[in-house]
Amino acid sequence: MTDSPTDSPYALTHLDALESEAVHIFREVAGEFERPVILFSGGKDSIVMLHLALKAFAPAPLPFALLHVDTGHNFPEVLAYRDRTVAEHGLRLHVASVQEFIDAGRLRERPDGTRNPLQTVPLLDAIAAHRFDAVFGGGRRDEEKARAKERVFSLRDEFGGWDPRRQRPELWQLYNGRHSPGEHVRVFPLSNWTELDVWQYIAREGIDLPSIYYAHERDVFRRSGMWLAPGGWGGPKDGEELERRLVRYRTVGDMSCTGAVDSDAVTIEAVIAEIAASRLTERGATRADDKLSEAAMEDRKREGYF
Repeated sequence: MTDSPTDSPYALTHLDALESEAVHIFREVAGEFERPVILFSGGKDSIVMLHLALKAFAPAPLPFALLHVDTGHNFPEVLAYRDRTVAEHGLRLHVASVQEFIDAGRLRERPDGTRNPLQTVPLLDAIAAHRFDAVFGGGRRDEEKARAKERVFSLRDEFGGWDPRRQRPELWQLYNGRHSPGEHVRVFPLSNWTELDVWQYIAREGIDLPSIYYAHERDVFRRSGMWLAPGGWGGPKDGEELERRLVRYRTVGDMSCTGAVDSDAVTIEAVIAEIAASRLTERGATRADDKLSEAAMEDRKREGYF
């Protein structure tokens, strides 16, 4: 009687398989494109993506630069982590500033104060200015319906727009990076990962994260069913009272639209247990910009968003 595949000492765990797929994707892009770049915000998905990229090319240095679209409303802990990571690994970082585009009159502040939807123009401007032909993003299919429709290699037109009808088949992990001048490809190495996979991988690899991903006391106020952090972006308003609560963040973006969740999970094991019991995706539970409409994310992606 032969052993089943799972009994073999050479069998891959599901995390090994996901890691292997991501490493393969990074190496495919390195061989197929001339000027790739990694979107890096200091959020957990981009941190895992960078960890995988460093693994893919070790002991050689990372052959890609990093790009951060800075809204000006980022969490200080996350920006500090970003800068510390860049310095630690000797990486090249490009920053596209939403504030600079506002100051130049190319963008206007929204009435609700959120700048997440304003990231598209600085992103596309940076891609064009640096002639990036492949842009790695940390999007996962389990996050949101529009992201579930996107391929690992996602072709973007000369305006950065995404057309679901131009999606290409990716049978047997064969990726088609062909694109015309002016177009580029968004690449998502974590497409097949779940939030739980990401956290289990962080635990396995001992990856350091910004402290706000773990439970901590913070001043927050209630708006549209979410706990938001105060800041110069426009909160709290009259009638919105600050409370000191024990919270953590499942996802990190613009402070104006990223909500905290009540939590006492101060260790990675407690976070994993909490996520395993959750029935809401991280974006569905804590991102106000995705609640504007049923198709909010897809509309932004068609315009060139991540």
